[in-house]
Amino acid sequence: MSRVRAGGARGRESRPLSALRVVTPHIEGPEDVIADADGSVLAGAADGTIWRLHLPEPAADGTARPAGATVPDARAEAVAHTGGRPLGLEPLAGGDLLVCDASRGLLRVTPGDGTVRVLADEVAGAPLRFCSNAVMAADGTVYFTVSSVRHALAEWPADILEHIGSGQLVRLRPGGVPEVLLAGLQFANGVALAPDDAFLVVAETGARRLARYWLTGPRAGRADTFAADLPGYPDNISRDAAGTFWIALVGPRKAGVELLYKAPLAVRRAAWKALLRLRRLPPPHPTVRVLAIRPDGGPSHDLCAANSPYRGVTSVCRTKGLLVMGSVTERGVAVCPLPGDQGAAER
Repeated sequence: MSRVRAGGARGRESRPLSALRVVTPHIEGPEDVIADADGSVLAGAADGTIWRLHLPEPAADGTARPAGATVPDARAEAVAHTGGRPLGLEPLAGGDLLVCDASRGLLRVTPGDGTVRVLADEVAGAPLRFCSNAVMAADGTVYFTVSSVRHALAEWPADILEHIGSGQLVRLRPGGVPEVLLAGLQFANGVALAPDDAFLVVAETGARRLARYWLTGPRAGRADTFAADLPGYPDNISRDAAGTFWIALVGPRKAGVELLYKAPLAVRRAAWKALLRLRRLPPPHPTVRVLAIRPDGGPSHDLCAANSPYRGVTSVCRTKGLLVMGSVTERGVAVCPLPGDQGAAER
């Protein structure tokens, strides 16, 4: 088990992120950002549009941008519309996308002509009300997360504060029906495959941990902990070309929330109802923090920016020597050069 402590990965201090630059500000609420095989970035907007962002090419000699280097603007094109609220995205071989849509379920989208096909809109006879993130294994099996079977996207704080654990990890084999592999997860969120498809890493936002579900070997079908005691609440997960997992922390650990988890369920539900009466959620914390963890569980990066104007980062991916971040609450995506030793994530 890898254990990432509040001061940084395995006791390391976090390192500063380069200044974030917001590009494509016309895109509202890009909850997930993910790089495709060409290095372009895909993002889903609050209005249901799927965008492809063409980022600046790296230097001709292949060198990485130095820390603090200016990041030029990006060009964006709309490639599809889901008719709902897209959350997690996953590029597939051949150009299609898996899209987890909070309104419509698990979708397969063809950007070329905008075709949208529903792969699953219910699980075990219940409506799929909060599909969060998905990946596809080499054999065509899709694994996806359900953040909550009790609450829809608009009520996500209820699941976090009630802390009952109603999230799921679900498998959809080609031609099959959705099967629940894990239940009782604390707000299941991002999911990513190991480079060799040996296991899945699943973010449990409400527990500040990453679960691991084994797909092959003697532990196949069993779950354990990949990383625990994270310094914040993990959201989406991406994997770069080197096999490193990148995790966005949507906010730092909150002592009040952690204390509330120890209270009786009636108190936790009362807290959610009080928040609901306010009709406005507290603003996202101004701290941006992203972690990178190798497939063996070892830390690669722990990067942080305090007092960031771009807040509530829910996703991060690495492409072309850049880190690209999305937020469910902000407009545009945030981009910065990857700080420090570019080779660190390769090792």
